[in-house]
Amino acid sequence: MRRPLIPVGSPFQLLLLAASFALAGYAGVRLLADDWFGVAVWFVGAALLHDLVLLPLYAVADRAVVQGIGAAGHREWAMYVRVPAALSGLLLLVWFPLISGMVDRRYRLGTGLSPEGFLARWLLITAVLFGGSALLLALRLRRATKQRPPAVH
Repeated sequence: MRRPLIPVGSPFQLLLLAASFALAGYAGVRLLADDWFGVAVWFVGAALLHDLVLLPLYAVADRAVVQGIGAAGHREWAMYVRVPAALSGLLLLVWFPLISGMVDRRYRLGTGLSPEGFLARWLLITAVLFGGSALLLALRLRRATKQRPPAVH
């Protein structure tokens, strides 16, 4: 029996896939209806900013963290810096207009919320992420020293 070239899922999976494409198409039409040129410029600009500016910056920062921790002989500790930094950076990227205060009155009219306080919340979340990561590392080190047999002098 020959297998199909393209694997086909169950009818439920195909229905969900079709529904997700329909929803994405609807959202795309709604988004592009008002200002398609502005959206296209923003999309291309965001891609260029990421690839030409942000990617090299966080690659250099990651290399510095790994080399700094690696100099101490603990390269595996790099993940305890990478994960909270990546999550904090992602939050900054998504909420940058609100964190930086660069919002207009449409935000308040559209949401009914004040744009104040996002910087303080982002800083608090970042501190909690790095603090939690440091706590996990401390617990891991404590567990490792308890499991290690005592040195014989």
